[in-house]
Amino acid sequence: MKNTSYYILSAAVLFSTGCRKYLETAPDQRTQLNTVEKVAELLVTAYPQADYATFTEAASDNAADKGTGGTLSEEINTNPFFFRDVTERTQGSPNYYWNACYQAIAAANQALDAISKADNPADYTAQKGEALVARAYNHFMLVTLFSKIYDASTASQDPGVPYVTTPEKVVNGKYERKTVAYVYEQIEKDLLEGMPLIDNTSYKVPKYHFNKAAANAFAARFYLYKKDYQKVISYANNVFPGGNIKSNLRPWVTVYSQLTGSEMLAIYTKASETANLLLVEAPSDWARSYGSYRYGLRTDLAYSLFEFRNVTGADWVQPLYYSGGNTDNWLILKFREHFVRSSANANIGVPFTIFPLFTAEEVLFNRAEANTYLGNFTAAKQDLNDYASMRIEDYTANFRITDSKLKNYYGTSDMKAALISTVLDFKQAEFIQEGMRWFDILRYNIPVTHTSVTGESETLAPNDPRRLFQLPQEVELAGLELNPR
Repeated sequence: MKNTSYYILSAAVLFSTGCRKYLETAPDQRTQLNTVEKVAELLVTAYPQADYATFTEAASDNAADKGTGGTLSEEINTNPFFFRDVTERTQGSPNYYWNACYQAIAAANQALDAISKADNPADYTAQKGEALVARAYNHFMLVTLFSKIYDASTASQDPGVPYVTTPEKVVNGKYERKTVAYVYEQIEKDLLEGMPLIDNTSYKVPKYHFNKAAANAFAARFYLYKKDYQKVISYANNVFPGGNIKSNLRPWVTVYSQLTGSEMLAIYTKASETANLLLVEAPSDWARSYGSYRYGLRTDLAYSLFEFRNVTGADWVQPLYYSGGNTDNWLILKFREHFVRSSANANIGVPFTIFPLFTAEEVLFNRAEANTYLGNFTAAKQDLNDYASMRIEDYTANFRITDSKLKNYYGTSDMKAALISTVLDFKQAEFIQEGMRWFDILRYNIPVTHTSVTGESETLAPNDPRRLFQLPQEVELAGLELNPR
């Protein structure tokens, strides 16, 4: 399926004389997209088969310089830490993620094109819904990472990313970035059209597709970024029956904390884990490297996040591990590698890592944040206490989050500010080493300062243009402007 004929935008640099003929071939040369089953098979590739955690985690305040303690030093880890552009195109780089998203968009567009030409388009309703929501998600991730974060006051002027809705049929096609506002309008259009069409029964393994729960979780995230808070709550409440998120959170206190390391690695990204709403398996060595990178979770950061007191007054239950015998290489056991050999007897191949794209925990945090901005402080505190009860060691009524605890811990009388700080702190701990912290850094203009072991310091200020990852250089051939530097 990876031999797609419409590798959007990066395809602009194909120079062979056979390019036009190549672009006009079917996306999978074994088949024509003339059955529901074939379209469904193509849509397996409508998700970004790449990870963003490698570069967003290194750029965030979850990373510190371990010095010689970090046993692995690569450009995809080093350059984001120092807020420099990554020129590599390898797995784990911004370039690789950009291309993977547009390749996934191309698969969605080819599926939609085939559906529109089918003799019986009504039979493809579920596939159309999946393609539309997947197309929206890929563009959403692109505009979030490569454009300015959505701001209603500037979105109509801020450059976006090309929103591609048709299969690529020409060599060196020209594209426009348009604006962030335009991209958001198109995302919303695809999302709202596609969501009602999704049918969970059309999937063999729903957790690897935009099932109904995952689509609602995506909608909750989208409207949170857009600051339409009532819609955040509505979609968050649709993820689980009755809006009951608590019973679907990862049971760290009762189950996870009792597991061996191997058992934890096996359970975190399993499709049977109710907290996982959408998973993707991507070519990535993150599972083998995330604890060993030089710029990552150092001892002082690990202790500040998990060992010291938080707003509840108690300790986190998540066990910390270190890798390679080095006590500066800390990690939470979340990822295990799936190595695919190039042949049965080969010693070489491709490492794959499974990543959770949407989880019950994020849905809860999004609902708590939205309720806070709407002034529903009691509901927000209930969600945060529900979460704490699943993460805090020996959680009892003594450790409940109360108004007085919030004000005292954060040193403020502003209840809204204290609740938002709690949401952000809990999210930082929950999603450590998953790359999610970066999005809150963008949304809240959080400055990030990175200091090397030799004392050199670099700060990423709120308006620093380097908050936007750089587009691949070759897209200039497609008529796109790179981000300012």
